[in-house]
Amino acid sequence: MIHPLITWYLEMLTPADLRPQRLDNPQLSVQQVTIACPEFSRFLYTSVGGHWYWCDRLKWTYDQWLDYLNRPELETWVAYLSGTPAGYIELEIQPESTVKIEYFGLLPQFIGQGIGGHLLTVGIERAWAIADRRVWLHTCNLDSRYAYKNYEARGFTLYDTQETTVELPSTPPGPWPQAAAPLPQVSSASRQQR
Repeated sequence: MIHPLITWYLEMLTPADLRPQRLDNPQLSVQQVTIACPEFSRFLYTSVGGHWYWCDRLKWTYDQWLDYLNRPELETWVAYLSGTPAGYIELEIQPESTVKIEYFGLLPQFIGQGIGGHLLTVGIERAWAIADRRVWLHTCNLDSRYAYKNYEARGFTLYDTQETTVELPSTPPGPWPQAAAPLPQVSSASRQQR
């Protein structure tokens, strides 16, 4: 099915722009993944993005995952709640001392609990520890209705918008075929909102 796609590009140009959000929960931790593990990274990608049409990496082979993860410019950070992975953020160091937030999100059952603001804060702080000039990302109208608002609340500002169309399957792939996890509550009207 052909679907309209609105992509928003956001950036932060100084660490002082960060408006942090923290959760005071001793059961919540954020840890860097330091061993390249395609199985775990694919689990995060499909579990977080399966309801949002994250499809690009689904056909990757084990070796493609391993090559991607073994790059020195890539960092993956995972939020854990009571030992359970709740979400992740991928940071990619780019030329000219910039960092791109390549992927960010939560597993569906952890949305709406403040974990996203906390994880994004930790990720942005880490990005600024390795960037001098800019931290940036893009999101789109297929993402959670909370995504753009979270980026904006943390201090990102919009610098470009692009509109196009994309061909999508009739339903999102989910974490795996016929996954029983409930879809996050997103109406088509809210997808058009930033």
